[in-house]
Amino acid sequence: MSADEAGTALLVFALLVATPAPPVVLIDGGSGSGKTTLAAGLVADWATQRPGEKVELIRLDDLYPGWDGLEAGSRHVVDRVLAPRADGRPAAWRRWDWTTGAPAGWHAVDSAAAVVIEGSGVLHRISRGLASLGVWVELDASTRKRRAISRDGDDYARHWDRWAAQEARFAAREHPEQVADLVVDGRSIAE
Repeated sequence: MSADEAGTALLVFALLVATPAPPVVLIDGGSGSGKTTLAAGLVADWATQRPGEKVELIRLDDLYPGWDGLEAGSRHVVDRVLAPRADGRPAAWRRWDWTTGAPAGWHAVDSAAAVVIEGSGVLHRISRGLASLGVWVELDASTRKRRAISRDGDDYARHWDRWAAQEARFAAREHPEQVADLVVDGRSIAE
């Protein structure tokens, strides 16, 4: 974790100080912005910053139903994780098997654990109202594309435009950066 990432993680923890346990943190941004790296660093630091509190990481990449599934993934996490958890009911999410192109097993969410949920489409008015903190990672499209293709290779390159169009529609409608409690410059997050 870079010094800038560590500073961002400390800021997130500072914003959570008055939050009753267990908190829910949403991290959104366009593909390649650094949200996955930020979320992983946050989860890794959790035990040090909030001793005795368990934490789970949910990645929307694991539950989007295919390359056209941003909206469905966004709804799924609200309907199956955030709303039930806010109501004190059991929460679970269903994994998407990218190899078979079909839904796979269900994953229960520990009601006693803090939850960090990262992915494009996770932060909007409804989800933010069901979470403790919303983070938006901002980065220009050309840098994001370069990072994403470098990370995921030609397979993602074939789908970039299709996925980016979904992200753009979602952002234009929901304005996630406006409902975020914290906006992070993605350039501060290591590639």
